Formats: sequence, structure tokens, C-alpha cells
Amino acid sequence: MIKILFLFIICFSVGLFFILLDFLKVPTKRADKVYLAVSKKGINKPKLSEVIVLELSEKLGKYIKLGNYKKRKLIMTLRSANIKLMPETYIAKAYVKAGMTLLCIVPAILILPLLAPVILIVAILIYFKEISSAEEILKKSKRNIEYELPRFVNTLAQELQGSRDVLSILETYKKNSSGVFKRELEITIADMKSGNLESALTRFETRIGSSMLSDVIRGLIGTIRGDNNIVYFHMLAHDFKQLELQRLKSEVMRRPAKIKKYSMMMLGCFVMMYLVVMVLQIIESMGELF
Repeated sequence: MIKILFLFIICFSVGLFFILLDFLKVPTKRADKVYLAVSKKGINKPKLSEVIVLELSEKLGKYIKLGNYKKRKLIMTLRSANIKLMPETYIAKAYVKAGMTLLCIVPAILILPLLAPVILIVAILIYFKEISSAEEILKKSKRNIEYELPRFVNTLAQELQGSRDVLSILETYKKNSSGVFKRELEITIADMKSGNLESALTRFETRIGSSMLSDVIRGLIGTIRGDNNIVYFHMLAHDFKQLELQRLKSEVMRRPAKIKKYSMMMLGCFVMMYLVVMVLQIIESMGELF
């Protein structure tokens, strides 16, 4: 009886899956791969699940309404995080992934009811993870940029002694930078060439939202306006160097805790080895007595 019920659940789930594919007009596997390869360059083996989620998200996003302020804020966040999705699609993607996980609760209730609360909790965690993924990317980008700022400010202090052409200095520094900071510099330089220099720097500051970067932008805007900010950048380089040393000290202070944890694990392994040897010796001694 249980085998028949299990086979019925599998057949019902597969049939329901194909009906939903036809009803929602999900494209074929070949079309999915082409679509994903075009939309996401650099992916050699696109996953079918990603395209299905994206298709469902776009369909569901049409029914999601956002206020003007929230939509503008989310557009800026997605643009800064380099996520090429509309705000409604981004939110719908979190709903779709959580909903697809939540669908697993149906067979779980029929086969193993105790697993249903676990699936519900996992679906909730997936929703919050997806809805905050852009913010997490921004936090990581902000942290990487702040790591780069001490060297950048020190370079500005040196370069401003010979030239006050901020655009030229940024273009020169971009060639020697990498990662997120290089990408943001490329965006800012293109913005500066196509529009107002001060407005482009202000938008750079707004995208990142870092207090350290705000101090740098303030000095660059002052330089564009004709101020002599060489001393300002030298003082800023000194302050950033102190912050960097404090950050490194805090990271070093966290290292011993990890070392202590692994030392305790090694100690436990040695104790277990001795206990095993002792137990084996006791068993052998008892066997000789009997």
C-alpha cells in the first residue's frame, strides 16, 4: 500500500510539473540555454533552473506594485550591485524561490510530516536571503572599496603636487586598480566625461554610501573648484592609515580564537586515540583472564 501511494505521489508530481510548464509557457531546454547564455555572458553551462526561476519571476513581477521612492531606491541598489533585473522582477524572484521550496511541503506531509516545519523554515530563510542579496553585495563592495581607499588617497596626495586634473588622475589610477573599485572608477570616469564632474563624483558617493569615500569625494570636489587640498589629502591618508591598522589589529585579535578552536579539536583527537588504545588493552587483558 505504501509503495502504491509513493508511486502515485511521484506520478502526480511529475504530471503537475508538466502541466504547469505548459500553462506558464516555460521555454524548452535549448531555448533556456540560449537565453541565459545571452543574458549572462561568461556562463559556459547555464542551469535550466535559473532560467525557469527568471521566467516565473518576470511573469509574477507584472503583478507587483512598488511606490516611487521604494522603486527608485531599489533601482539604485540593483545598479550598484550590478544586478540586471527590474525591481519588481527582483522581488518576485525571492517569492518564486521561496514558493518553489514551499511546494516540497506537500509530498513531505504525505510521506514524512515531521519534515514539513523544516521545509517551511528553509523557505522563509531562502526568501530573506534572496530579498537581501543586493544589500549583501553592496556591503561587500563597500568593504572592498574601503580597503582600497588608503592607497588611493595616498596616490592623490602625491599626484596633486604635480597636477590638479582630477579626471586624468582617476584614469591613471584606474589602470593600476582591480576588482570593484576599478569597476566603480570606470563608471565614474565615463560619467565625468559625459556630464558634470562634480555631479559624477556625487553620484559615485551616493552609490557606495561610505563615510570614508565621502571624505575623499569632498576633497576631489574642492580640487575641481580650485582649492589646494594637498595637505587635506595628506591628513586624510594618515587617518585612513590609522583606520587600516586598527582593522588589521582587530582581525589579528580574532585569529587566536580560531587557533584555539582547532587546538582543542586536535587535543580531543589525541585523547580519543589514547582512550581507544586503553580500551583495547583492557579488552585484551580481560580476554586473557577468561
